[in-house]
Amino acid sequence: MVPPLLSRPRETELVVVGASAGAVDALGELLPALPADARVPFVVVVHVPPSKPSLLVDLFSSKCALAVRQPFDKQPIEPGVWIAAPDYHLLVERDRTFAVSIDEPVNYSRPSIDVLFESAAVVYGRALAAVVLTGASRDGAAGARKVRAEGGLVLVQDPSEAEVDVMPRAAIEESTPELVAPLAQLAQALRDISRGRP
Repeated sequence: MVPPLLSRPRETELVVVGASAGAVDALGELLPALPADARVPFVVVVHVPPSKPSLLVDLFSSKCALAVRQPFDKQPIEPGVWIAAPDYHLLVERDRTFAVSIDEPVNYSRPSIDVLFESAAVVYGRALAAVVLTGASRDGAAGARKVRAEGGLVLVQDPSEAEVDVMPRAAIEESTPELVAPLAQLAQALRDISRGRP
């Protein structure tokens, strides 16, 4: 039995999102649903080939009410959608800026979802929400566990709906999420979070 999202009211200050295989379709339902007045930054890691430039910023810029950008090192974390660059880990620093790293891949991936989630959990604690979407690896599971350990929320796409269910199933096993739901329900939850609702 998954506890309801409102079981532990808190105001979220940052949302981190991880996705892999099937990411474009899943994010295509979530990100355009976010309102233009969203007060919360959304930081997204997608597994993309390191040898090719990412087209995700251009793709979602035309579909989203929020500004969609690729963060650079030491950039302050502000409201909007931030999509990690290919072949660089993306981390959150204690002064609430971004850091990028060329450390070794984690779970065969750079950027790694775990690296983002774990760094953000240390900084934001209960004020963090993490979202795990479709994907074919266990990346994100350890990060989701860390988010829960630090008091944050974990939301996971219903594996039965995911294009590839390995990643959401791993996150459920590792972290006991607050919410496991189809994309439409996740979108509503993220709209509420983005406006500062508990």
